[in-house]
Amino acid sequence: MKISSVRGYLYALLAYGTWGFLPIYWKQLQDLPVLETLAHRLVWSAVTMLLFLTVLRDRTWLHSLRRSPRTLLLLCAASLLTLVNWFTYMWAVNTGYVARISLGYFINPLLSVLLASLFLGERLRGGQRTAVLVAAAGVLYLTLNRGELPWIALSLASTFGIYGVIRKKIDVSGAQGFGTEMTLMLGPALLFLLITGQQGGGAMTGGGWVRIALLLGTGVVSAVPLVSFGAASRHIPLSTLGLLQYLAPSTQFLLGVFLYKEPFTTADLVGYAFIWAALLIYSLEGVLRTRKSAQMGYSA
Repeated sequence: MKISSVRGYLYALLAYGTWGFLPIYWKQLQDLPVLETLAHRLVWSAVTMLLFLTVLRDRTWLHSLRRSPRTLLLLCAASLLTLVNWFTYMWAVNTGYVARISLGYFINPLLSVLLASLFLGERLRGGQRTAVLVAAAGVLYLTLNRGELPWIALSLASTFGIYGVIRKKIDVSGAQGFGTEMTLMLGPALLFLLITGQQGGGAMTGGGWVRIALLLGTGVVSAVPLVSFGAASRHIPLSTLGLLQYLAPSTQFLLGVFLYKEPFTTADLVGYAFIWAALLIYSLEGVLRTRKSAQMGYSA
C-alpha cells in the first residue's frame, strides 16, 4: 500500500472517528443551554477556519465570492442548513437521543442519492432504487410503531443532504466554503452571546477553566473532521471513503445504546434492520459497479 493511501486512511479515520465520538464531547456541555453552546461553536469555528485559511495564504476564492453573488447566496443558504443541523444534533445529544442521531446519518447517503436524482439530474440505478425503497419501508415502520415520524433522524439527514446538493453547485473547496459559512454566522452568534452576557448569563464566566477550554475547543472539533475528510478524499478512492462513512453513525449507535443506555426496543431493531439492509444493498451495488468499471477499463 502506498504511503499516500495510508495517509488517506488515517485522515478518514480521524474524520469519521471524530464525528462518531463527538456526542461524548457535547455531553460535557449539556448543563448549558443548547443555543448558547451553539453560538460558541459558531464563533470558535469561524475563528479556527479563518486562522487555517490564513495559514494557507489562498485569497483567490475571496475574489471569486465578490464576483459571484449567486455563490455567496448559496453559501448563506448552506450556513442556515448547518445551523439547523447543528442545533438538532446538539439538542438530541442533550436530550438523550444519540441512537436516533445515528439513524439520521445511516439514512443520509440514501437520501443524498435521492436528492441528487431530483435536483442534479443524476439517474438512480436499479440497486440504488431498491435501497431507497427499503430504507423508506424502514422509516414507515418506525413511524407506525412509534406513532410519530423519526423527525430527529429525518431532520439531520435532510439538512445534511440538501447541504450536499448546494455545495455541489459551489466551486470552492470544503474548507473555504465552511470558513465562509461560519464567517456569515459570526456576527449573529456574537450578538447572541453579548445579549446573553448582559442578561447575567454567559458560559465563559461561571464554569471554570474546564468549561472555557471545552467551549474554545468547539471550533477545533468542528473543523478537524471536515479538513481531514477533504484530505482523505484526495488520497483514497471515493468509493472506499463512502464505505468508511458508516463508521461515524455506527459509533454513535453504540454510544447511545451501550454507553448512555438509551431505550432500544425490538421494534426499533426491526426498523434499523431495514435501514442497514438498504445500506448493504447500496454499498454492494456501488462496489460491484466500481469493479465492473475497472475491469472494462483494463480490458479496453
